[in-house]
Formats: sequence, C-alpha cells, structure tokens
Amino acid sequence: MNQPNKSLSVVGKDKLVNLRTMLEGAKSRIHAVLPTHMSPDRMIKIALVAACKNPKILNCTPQSMLTALMNASELGLEPFTGLNQAYIITYGTEATFMPSARGLCDLARRSGEISSIYCHVVYDRDVFECELGLTPKLKHIPCYDGKPRGNVILVYAVAQFKTGETQYEVMTKHELDKVRASSKSGNSGPWVTWTEEMYRKSCLKRLCKYLPMSVNLAKAITLDNSAENDDTFDVDSVDLSEMETKVERSSMDKMADKLDDVLPGVIEHGRPVT
Repeated sequence: MNQPNKSLSVVGKDKLVNLRTMLEGAKSRIHAVLPTHMSPDRMIKIALVAACKNPKILNCTPQSMLTALMNASELGLEPFTGLNQAYIITYGTEATFMPSARGLCDLARRSGEISSIYCHVVYDRDVFECELGLTPKLKHIPCYDGKPRGNVILVYAVAQFKTGETQYEVMTKHELDKVRASSKSGNSGPWVTWTEEMYRKSCLKRLCKYLPMSVNLAKAITLDNSAENDDTFDVDSVDLSEMETKVERSSMDKMADKLDDVLPGVIEHGRPVT
C-alpha cells in the first residue's frame, strides 16, 4: 500500500543527490556572482528545499537548475522564500528563473536614485483621478467598506526619486489584457491563477523604461520577457502561494531541518551533506 510513496522517495533522493552534487561543485561560481550580503550556502539550501517541496523541479536537469540559480544569484534575488523576490518555473525538464513584481521593485531601488517604488490595482468601486500635462496628478482612494471592490479597471506604478521628482505609469485593463494576449503563457500559469500579480508586474516593467536602468534590472526584465514568451510555461512548477506570505527568513531553515526525516543523508542540519 505504501510502495508507490517509497519508490517515489527513492527516485527523488537520487535526483536530489545529483542536484546537490551539481550545486556544491559550482559553489565558487555562485559565490563569485552573489552580492556580498548573500551566502552561496543559503542559495544552495534554497534550491534543494524548493526541489524537495516540488517534484516538478526535481524532474528538471541539474544544469538548468544551476543556470536558474546563477541568474537569481547574479541579480541578488532569492527564489522560493518569504521575500517573494522571484521564483523558478519549468519548461518540461528545464528550469528557468523569473523575477516577481517585488523583485523588480527591489532592483529598481538598488540604483540609489529611487526612494520609493510601488504598484497598485484600481477597481471600479475605487476613486481614481489622473491628470497629465505640466502639473501631473495622481489620486487613488480605495473602497474599503467591507464589500468587494469590483472589477479591475487599471493598474498604476509610481517611482519617487530622491530628488523629489515622481514618475508614474498607468495601464488600463484593456492595455494589460493586450500584454497578456501577446504572451504565449497568457492562458496558463500565473496569468490565470495570479492575474493581478501579473498585471502589476506588466505595469512595473513599463514604468522601468523611464527609470535609471541598471544592468541587473535590464537583465531581470529580459529574463522575465523570455520566460513569458515560452509556450511551454508550467504553473505547477511555481509555488505561487508564497507570494502573499509574510517575510520570514527562517522559514527556509525550518524546512531544511525537516528534510533528514524524508531524505536522510542528503540534508543535514539545514545544510547539504558534503
């Protein structure tokens, strides 16, 4: 009766060992591209825990997972954690990195020229005013009367510079749906399960055209565009439920501590066995 689970755990353990071997062997490469405040051991732990939680990732080739982790490391964004900066999706047996809306905001702030950047959805029961011209104006009063706020009508993103200037971008639902229609994954993945999150990210990407564009921000947008334009996008490979969780840096460590019970000898005390 328990044989299928036992068989699956053995296969999963072998795949996890192969992934661990690949990532541990590339630790110096990961360390070389990471920002100084991030640890290669932690990034490897994140990848191993994510693979244990999601069989779709374990089915990817170790090399593609390494490439995805290298992209995340180079940008300084943690996938699969409560920070909600990024996630990894699969294309058959290939893993690939994708930044989140929050990850794009974090990269934009790192330019040192932006004091604040945010993005909000406007519903048809909200109050929204927008004026262009020599004295632009943006006003949004959300409807918080305990009832549904209605249907999405637009999304806006705002960046405030340290100089006091403000740049904003407004996209109507019609414009957002055109972006969705142009994506090969528009009828699957986050576009279906987390539509508003994708609306926000679409508006943020358009706003970023008018912001100081660092190499990392430009790369993140390029990687995101590349992922969206692949018609083999697989939503099951993304734990999108973590997008709305509280930031808790210890959550990954807690999960890693439990892995010994599932795959003994692969993870020990939250770290890969060497």
